[in-house]
Amino acid sequence: MENTKTKKPFFYGWIIVVACMLIQAVPYGIATNVQPQFINFVTSAEGFTLTQFSLLFTIGTIVSALASPYIGKILSDPKTNIKLVYIIGSILCGGGFALFSFAGGHLWAYYGISALVQVGTSIVSAIGVPLLLNAWFKENKGLAMGLAFSGSGIGNIFLQQAAARLLSNPNYGYAKAYFIFGIISLIVSLLISIFLVRLPKGESELAANVPRKKAKTENNSKTALVRWGYTLKEVTKMKLFWVLAIGFIFVGFYVSGMSVQYTSYLYKLGFSATYVANIGSIFALFSILGNLSGGLFFDKLGIKKTLLLSGSMVILCGLCLVFIPNIPALGYLFAVLLGITIFAYILGPSYLTGALFGDREFGTILGIVQVFFAIGYALGTVLFGMSVDTFGYATSWVITTVYAAIAYGCLLIASIGIIKYNKEQNVTETKKIV
Repeated sequence: MENTKTKKPFFYGWIIVVACMLIQAVPYGIATNVQPQFINFVTSAEGFTLTQFSLLFTIGTIVSALASPYIGKILSDPKTNIKLVYIIGSILCGGGFALFSFAGGHLWAYYGISALVQVGTSIVSAIGVPLLLNAWFKENKGLAMGLAFSGSGIGNIFLQQAAARLLSNPNYGYAKAYFIFGIISLIVSLLISIFLVRLPKGESELAANVPRKKAKTENNSKTALVRWGYTLKEVTKMKLFWVLAIGFIFVGFYVSGMSVQYTSYLYKLGFSATYVANIGSIFALFSILGNLSGGLFFDKLGIKKTLLLSGSMVILCGLCLVFIPNIPALGYLFAVLLGITIFAYILGPSYLTGALFGDREFGTILGIVQVFFAIGYALGTVLFGMSVDTFGYATSWVITTVYAAIAYGCLLIASIGIIKYNKEQNVTETKKIV
């Protein structure tokens, strides 16, 4: 008689989650969250204007967005040595950040290095992390993604403190600080790449993640382990894919306004630095919770209900911003809601890409989706500034809220339609990956 109490084999996917958390906390955190701390120190020391130096963020974003589909295609190729690609990404991300220490007063050097760093970050984080998680998790995918992406918020708590102390210490200065952070990023990401990063060796490894109750039912077990997916060519022929892509452009529009511009708005209204700092701290705290809860929302509530919930909260964020001048307490509600809904643009692209289009060319399709979000984010900053100059903040927040409504409308229409089509066509069988 078969022993039903046999110990369940350890699922290596959870090691991958830990590795991804560390990637988000250190290499990604240094490249993305620490860099803004250098702005005042570099511009003061080298005589750059804020606009000149800030352009490195735009250039880095554009170059990494253009490179993302190619990175995704390379990582999606079964013949690719994923460890080698991760090592290259680690060198670009961490080693590139250390190169900032030699840029001195050469503005174009900052632009070029920023492009290298962001391409490396895209390899190990923006494309690499979702690809790893999608490959390992057919069950609990949302939870895994939530845990992994929460690493950036957790790491940021410590990185911000370390950056402030290094940069304000006259014995170091911005150049040495760049070098120190770059070496830390390089060492951590290389160790992760060499010793932890790998893809599943076969279906037997994935089976370790199937719950016991589900594994007992033969049909359910087979369904849980089916690997399926569209090609990029097939996806780009779907009208609903382009609706999804447009949705992420509008996500970029509202994120570039709400997540970036709220601090200058609050200062413009005359609120104290303490109030603004408190709003920022609450947002940071609930951002961690948002990534964790967002993954659970997708797993437990499904795509439709999760998008409806997130969309409703983002629209409430917009209304809070409109009425903050009369009701300052709404600033705290805004911070809580915006923090919780961060999963929509952190987890959303990778989760929806995997759920709607499968595994076959996941990285390539995700890269295309990321391009549309990046376009929206880049254009959104310009559009918001023009709107404020023309209409003022109150009207601009109303426009931003309309962007959010359009964004979630597109995401809902596309997701519901593609899910319905997949069920009607029995896509998990017809698009099986052998």
